[in-house]
Amino acid sequence: MQLAVPRETVPGEKRVALVPEVVPQLLKMGHDVAVETGAGLRAGFPDDAYTAAGARIVADSAEVYAHGEMILKVLRPDVELELGSIKSGTVLIGLLAPSGDPEFFRRVAEKDITALSMELVPRTTRAQMMDALSSQSTVAGYKAVLLAANALQKFFPMLMTAAGTVRPARVLVIGAGVAGLQAIATARRIGAVVEAFDTRPVVKEQVQSLGATFVELDVDTHDAEDSGGYAKELAEEHIRREKELIHERARLADVVITTALVPGKRAPLLVTAETVAAMKPGSVIVDLAGEQGGNCELTEPGATVEKHGVTIIAPLHISSQLAYHSSQMYAKNLSALIALLTKDGKLNLDMNDDIIAAVTVTAGGEIRNQSIRSRLSGVTV
Repeated sequence: MQLAVPRETVPGEKRVALVPEVVPQLLKMGHDVAVETGAGLRAGFPDDAYTAAGARIVADSAEVYAHGEMILKVLRPDVELELGSIKSGTVLIGLLAPSGDPEFFRRVAEKDITALSMELVPRTTRAQMMDALSSQSTVAGYKAVLLAANALQKFFPMLMTAAGTVRPARVLVIGAGVAGLQAIATARRIGAVVEAFDTRPVVKEQVQSLGATFVELDVDTHDAEDSGGYAKELAEEHIRREKELIHERARLADVVITTALVPGKRAPLLVTAETVAAMKPGSVIVDLAGEQGGNCELTEPGATVEKHGVTIIAPLHISSQLAYHSSQMYAKNLSALIALLTKDGKLNLDMNDDIIAAVTVTAGGEIRNQSIRSRLSGVTV
């Protein structure tokens, strides 16, 4: 198949869907790889690196979309700038935001584009190499701590100096998924005292293994995790108790990093305006849930603001800030999925395969994803 990689068009997005390292693997599978000129430059991958790996460099996005049989993207195509250029019958793979505007997928289906969303890769052992959410969350958790350390007007580690002892920073991480665990590990590596909260008691051992304290809520939490290993939406009373606990721990923290997400839903509001007002002046919140509305009531997605003397940072597409490694990890996720999707250089869309069935949003001119179909018809799921 003709695999085509356009340059990303979202402002500030520096990642690229394929890196030169994976090109030889794709060529061995029987594919041809075309990359738009400059597509990888912002991530540190110049055109000549792709050429040396065996890819073709094409002049512009028009040529990419004209000849590409499988379009490989990081983020979903812009409806006005890109979608109209994608031919019927094309396969589109990327982080297509299935919980976002469902009208995008109606238009994709109408064009008979087969769309596969990397966010829908199931969290199973067999699918680990394709798990783009985990790879990008690893980057996000690491970068969140660096952003916090840069904004905090204190040292992270304890220091013994001639001027006295400097106490270590106290960090509270909310949500111990992939991003949260990486944030814990990074904060511990640079010397902070870390505690973490998660609705799922099953992650307690993982938190403690990283040297952090697990903050527990004394309620029944057996239904806090779904079959895919992700957090579920909780009852109102449970959330109220969580907010109270978080309020008490945040008051003592220098840094709060929030990572709590529920797939397909608005991010739960766990840090209230009252909690922010109760935090120490100069404290920092990094809200990694900003793209889904934020875990903090005062978050402004995509902005850094100061409220009640607390700096609140809510970056969008934070993985793009470490574009070299995030692109490298994402490209390996894509390469693994392409290996599953194709045979002898041709598409093999086997809907009996649980991974392929999970990631395929549109095929044959129809929307296959039940959640998106329900939202388009106005049915609450």
